[in-house]
Amino acid sequence: MEWVVKVGGSLFPEHAINLAEKLKGRELVLTCGGGDLANILREYDENTHFSSTATHQTAILCMDILAQLLSDKVGHLVAVYSLKGAKNVINGGKVPVLMPSKLLHYLDPLEHSWSVTSDSISLYFAHLLDAKLLIATDVDGIYTREPSQDGARLLRNIDIKKLLNFGETSVDNSFAELLSQYPSTCYVVNGKYPERVLSIMDGKSSIHTIIGGD
Repeated sequence: MEWVVKVGGSLFPEHAINLAEKLKGRELVLTCGGGDLANILREYDENTHFSSTATHQTAILCMDILAQLLSDKVGHLVAVYSLKGAKNVINGGKVPVLMPSKLLHYLDPLEHSWSVTSDSISLYFAHLLDAKLLIATDVDGIYTREPSQDGARLLRNIDIKKLLNFGETSVDNSFAELLSQYPSTCYVVNGKYPERVLSIMDGKSSIHTIIGGD
């Protein structure tokens, strides 16, 4: 397995569907962010203060839901609950999109916290599959400051130590620490432009940020 591609919830539905359609015939595992569903959970938690385990598990269920919906709209996608199922789908010539709730309930490797989102979860799966991770989001990569702010500059590369001091940016707060634990080649790219995603996968130049790379 060469790639795990995480389709950010910010791309859902139209851009996520468009990107997934362009990935036909590629050997990869797709994961989905929780999108607006997970954001609503955060708002509920801010007001009602649920347990960290309850919010962690229900946020993961949001990833399941978007994976199921994406596979419903894209004919070559097949929603799966396991890595073995993902490999079987690839062997059948289609693209698996992972619904992670059952697997993560069994393994439960990550902190139950809003600092751990679908970014860190996708990194964990890339580690299990010995794959590169590509995070497709709604910005071009990681910037020196919020992209909407004056003077914001896209970083072509960022090392793990520097990312540790960034807080939540295009990736979640726990990502850098987990990348130290689960080393992987990671790319952040704007999924609104599928050609950029394909260029990275083909080893060609593109607009993106590499985390921990050269």
